[in-house]
Amino acid sequence: MEQLSIVEKEGSNYIIYEVSGVMNTYTITELAEKLDENIKKSNIVVDLERVEAIDSVGVGLMMATFNDGEDCGHRFYMMNPSAPARIALEETGFYDVFDIIHAVTEVQ
Repeated sequence: MEQLSIVEKEGSNYIIYEVSGVMNTYTITELAEKLDENIKKSNIVVDLERVEAIDSVGVGLMMATFNDGEDCGHRFYMMNPSAPARIALEETGFYDVFDIIHAVTEVQ
């Protein structure tokens, strides 16, 4: 069965989620809960370097978190998207909407 591993860490002005595995309908419940709760409190960084695949529900979660961040005055960043993650985001046409960073030092 596909799994999603999530490691949460706090920085000075952000919370980072290091995600690895597959982001799909069956695996994103825990991540969705964490993002929904914490985008209201802080900037969020999701490190996608070890993501093997993202389906439309995963992309939808990223878009919803981005929009919630704008509503709350916080920013949502994606860091180091893997090739499969980048392709999934590009295919939806949303890749250019997101703040893509390569290091947490880029968080504003």
